[in-house]
Amino acid sequence: MMIETRQTYQSRFETHLQAIESYLETCLAPQEPQVLWDAMRHGVLSGGKRIRPVLLLETCRASGGDLEKALPTACALELIHCFSLIHDDLPCIDNDDMRRGRLTVHKAFSEDMAVLAGDALYGLAFAQITDFAPQLSDRAKLRLLSALAWASSVKGLVNGQVDDIQFAHAAPDEQLLYRIHHGKTGALFRFSTWAGGLIAGQPEPILTRLSRYGDLLGLAFQIVDDLLDVQASADVLGKTPGKDQAQGKMTFPAVFGVAETERILKDRIAALHALLDELDGDLETEQLLYLVGFVEKRES
Repeated sequence: MMIETRQTYQSRFETHLQAIESYLETCLAPQEPQVLWDAMRHGVLSGGKRIRPVLLLETCRASGGDLEKALPTACALELIHCFSLIHDDLPCIDNDDMRRGRLTVHKAFSEDMAVLAGDALYGLAFAQITDFAPQLSDRAKLRLLSALAWASSVKGLVNGQVDDIQFAHAAPDEQLLYRIHHGKTGALFRFSTWAGGLIAGQPEPILTRLSRYGDLLGLAFQIVDDLLDVQASADVLGKTPGKDQAQGKMTFPAVFGVAETERILKDRIAALHALLDELDGDLETEQLLYLVGFVEKRES
């Protein structure tokens, strides 16, 4: 394993971020009707960790792939994620006023424009793969489109959100908790690592293990998110803390308590380290290990 400094890992992370931000800015260059594009830009170009597209790019790089080939798909994934946040924040779902330290889209514009901005971002995401990724083969594009469609809808994100809403205020249920987050958070993380490997041309057994890495990392991300909701302030989070408890959401602290949730997180982090040890030799795993630490130690 090649030894690099933490500064190198952080620099690579920031390089990915710069490429993503530049692509998104171009993708969302203002058009008519202006109010729609302004709402879309508000929902996307407001900072954020960009962990999902960074993860896709880094998995591709670690797999020996071309980052230019991966960038449109990485940004398609971020557009999907931002669409989901805009709709999640609506009064009919989570009713949040703040996101990433500023007004949510429905507060800055209107509820109807927030719905339409989310709809537009969802469609625009798939166009990044079909129209702006010429270096990908038609077969690769079809596989990416199919996987992203399922992950962002009835085999992932939307299913998890339905469970999250339907079982609010339900009795604590460990199996249901994992099912919610396997869809709501895990689906896009699994797509990010699988897609990065696919674009790089990795064989199916490696893609399966990369999906497992994404699944574990997504679960760790969600556990940290749940802990932050009960432990962090609004200034740190950039959104309203305590909302999960107030809305009766099925969270890890609600089901297990804070101390046991912290132990579960440690177990998932250990599993990620073990999996990356297995992948070392097939991939350059150092930066993927750095991303594990980034998720574990994040404060917002």
